Amino acid sequence: MIGVGVVGYGYWGPNLVRNLADIVDARLVSVCDLMTERLAPVKARYPTVDITSDFDEMLHDPRIDAIAIATPVSTHFRLAMMALMAGKHVFVEKPMAATTEEARRMVEEAARRGLVLAVDHTFVHTGAVRKMREIAERDLGEIYYYDSVRVNLGLFQHDVSVVWDLAVHDLSIMDYVLDEKPVAVSATGMSHVPGEPENIAYLTLFYESKLIAHVHVNWLAPVKVRRTLIGGSNKMIVYDDLEPSEKVKVYDKGITLNGNPQKNGEKVYQMLVGYRTGDMHAPQLDISEALGRELREFLHCVETGAQPTADGNAGLRVVRILEAATQSLAQRGRVIELEKARLIA
Repeated sequence: MIGVGVVGYGYWGPNLVRNLADIVDARLVSVCDLMTERLAPVKARYPTVDITSDFDEMLHDPRIDAIAIATPVSTHFRLAMMALMAGKHVFVEKPMAATTEEARRMVEEAARRGLVLAVDHTFVHTGAVRKMREIAERDLGEIYYYDSVRVNLGLFQHDVSVVWDLAVHDLSIMDYVLDEKPVAVSATGMSHVPGEPENIAYLTLFYESKLIAHVHVNWLAPVKVRRTLIGGSNKMIVYDDLEPSEKVKVYDKGITLNGNPQKNGEKVYQMLVGYRTGDMHAPQLDISEALGRELREFLHCVETGAQPTADGNAGLRVVRILEAATQSLAQRGRVIELEKARLIA
């Protein structure tokens, strides 16, 4: 049985604790938070679990094999590196670090010590996103575009922009669903609260092929929208995460190209481009909780040495895009080339 400690019991920590407490192959040993008043509910609900405000206690506890980190992004690097250097496997909330260099050092440290480093890209463990990957590999044909809107009213963050808070979800989904990786990014946005980071942003990702991706994120929208379109040469996907049942719909729609035009004109254009309209179907999806599935996979990797679906390299790729997007935001949308991330086997 794998002993696990959780550091951070604010917004996401309670979800980690709840799921870990329900996994039979895990032993939730300790929960740590600097704000001790947060820990009283832990002891009330899980009386056998230790509580502490001292992270060093967790690092030196021989009962703990792995540590799950659910603290502000600015603390991820320091806490994760301390855990890895103490010989603990690490599960860290997204984004995994505040800079590419920090993420790279975390990946290298885990590889050097033979430890599992998993990043909490929760969406890649949902039934909807796993089904989209399957469809993309099998049915879409050449993928033309990924277009997403992820907006709502609040919750404003003081330490990160809306890009790091919301766009990170789409970047992790794209990294998982699309085989091709972006080569450049452009981002524009604006802050409407003085002294605070951007609350609205538009990201465009460029690829070596004709694939293009666009992500719109916003904390100032009057309604909550979570909708993604993926267009391919054969079929197209509409993914609406707010749909209670049919979250993924696959459309047999698209265009067909016939011959080469010899002259300009509307009639020739109509001969060149035809439209195909077929059926729509909504595949059945696994409805199990993604976080529970993700944590079970992490524990399995700790036991077997396998690599998690969202490993440190996946987290590094996402942080690299976030960092480049931040650079582009500061330069009013200048295209930033993405360096080839040095990934660790």
